[in-house]
Amino acid sequence: MKIGFIGLGIMGGSMAYNTLRAGSDLTVHDIRREAATGHLEEGASWADTPRQVAEVSDIVFTSLPGPTEVEAVALGEDGILQGMSPGKVYIDLSTNAPAVIRRIHGLFAANGSHVLDAPVSGGPAGAKSGSLALWVGGDEKVYQRCKPALDAIGDKAFYVGPSGSGAVAKLVHNCAGYAAQCIVTEAFTMGVKAGVEPLALWQAVRRGFYGRRGLFDAGLVEHLLPGKFDPPDFALKLARKDVDLALSLGRELDVPMRMSHLALQELIEAVNRGWGDRDSRVAMLLQEERAGVEVRVPQDILDKALESD
Repeated sequence: MKIGFIGLGIMGGSMAYNTLRAGSDLTVHDIRREAATGHLEEGASWADTPRQVAEVSDIVFTSLPGPTEVEAVALGEDGILQGMSPGKVYIDLSTNAPAVIRRIHGLFAANGSHVLDAPVSGGPAGAKSGSLALWVGGDEKVYQRCKPALDAIGDKAFYVGPSGSGAVAKLVHNCAGYAAQCIVTEAFTMGVKAGVEPLALWQAVRRGFYGRRGLFDAGLVEHLLPGKFDPPDFALKLARKDVDLALSLGRELDVPMRMSHLALQELIEAVNRGWGDRDSRVAMLLQEERAGVEVRVPQDILDKALESD
């Protein structure tokens, strides 16, 4: 199968490698040609424009920062649309606005080509290993036809519904996660300030109903407790964008989202501190400052606790 891949950043680069290693005839493009060096060494071909990628591919993937970049690559001069012909498929792996992907879907459909929105979840480690969730929106028959290509990227591809449904699912996931992050940090700093040792508190609460489901793991164990926010697993500026997109969708649907607005304000305040390129969980430091307490566990002690738990 001839696959095109545009956007070879932290996530896209690894996903493109996995499509190549699955045996695809891969053509790549990025605004930085040097990002494709490894892919070209492993047998991929280079295209100078998104249009050229589409012209030589059966399926074109994009992994881009957000709606603005997706629109430019899909619809701009020498964009993907200009290289599409009937039957070809464009799959956007980015976290996108539902309205944007639906508009793109309509424009591509007019020339007989297809669009799937398939945002991913699993972080850089998941992108490397192929352990990613993909939430897919669009025509189900097209999804089934493209399933082998999606399975080369992630192990949990799931058809959600019509165009835009995958984008909605991703926004629900990320918005809920970052809203929960604010609440968890709030409660955890309260507990530490009340006199409970951080490691003991974490070990205690994770045995409860919500703790067993990972709510107290990702942000706390990987970032806040050890105080590690660089290099980013997922940049703060992208988290801010994702929550903002979810709130825009809520406004379109007249859905009150009080806690999510508070979460967005946390992320904006952290961005204004100059932390936009740090890990998104760096926003948790704001609550530490307000609470007047530092929540830290040395990494070696934390590792031993994880091994014995």
